[in-house]
Amino acid sequence: MPELPEVETVVRDLRAEVEGRSVVAVPHAASSVFRYPSPEALAAALPGASFAAVRRSGKYIHCVLARDGAAEVESEALIVHLGMTGHLEVCDAAAPERPHTHLRALLDDGRELRFADARRFGRVMLGDPDALRAARLIPALGVEPLGEEFTVQRLDALLRRTTRTVKAALLDQRGVAGLRRQALTLAAGVVAGSVVEVLRIAIRNRGSTIDDYRDLWDAKGNHQEELRVYGRGGLPCLACGTVLRRTVVAGRATTYCPVCQR
Repeated sequence: MPELPEVETVVRDLRAEVEGRSVVAVPHAASSVFRYPSPEALAAALPGASFAAVRRSGKYIHCVLARDGAAEVESEALIVHLGMTGHLEVCDAAAPERPHTHLRALLDDGRELRFADARRFGRVMLGDPDALRAARLIPALGVEPLGEEFTVQRLDALLRRTTRTVKAALLDQRGVAGLRRQALTLAAGVVAGSVVEVLRIAIRNRGSTIDDYRDLWDAKGNHQEELRVYGRGGLPCLACGTVLRRTVVAGRATTYCPVCQR
């Protein structure tokens, strides 16, 4: 599943390609990935809008829209969540359509913005982000880990009010949008610094391609080459040689070193 570094990579690429472009038509919109409005309503409403900005909120992609030359506002956006196998691309309108394409939006430069998703766990919505959040179509997210509001003090307050493990606490999107010890026993400063450093390195490496993830240009990320624990259960730790253990934390398979990650 694409995580924050992969989504941020797509957002940065998409921003460079579609900001300032307008939607001329929607040749195709038909799928269960459309959460709001219906595919037919979205296809009728999107033409005439221009992409004023492309931003990320947690793992959601917000393509902020403007109409009739109006200034950028946050009251309307095309919102996309990649799910497990979702893929956004910008390509020539004549390019062959990849399997499981659910949305094609024709841009004013003759290219198309397309969204494909084989497993259909992705989401596409059009509307006011605040209204969609109030309707629980998109979740209320916690602090942005790459933003100025992600401070040691704020993380310390989050970790101290839970008895969960560090991984379980950090995976809760209501705390931080985007480890075997209990969270309250770990210094927030250590965690905060590591979170930001790892995310920035992963973004610089254009994300990790473990299975399906590809960027806007259908290329794999490179960060999987840096992973030192993930997927290596039963093998020796690269730092100390101890056999890495596998367990489940917060419903996710987790590999760790019992010596380096006590």
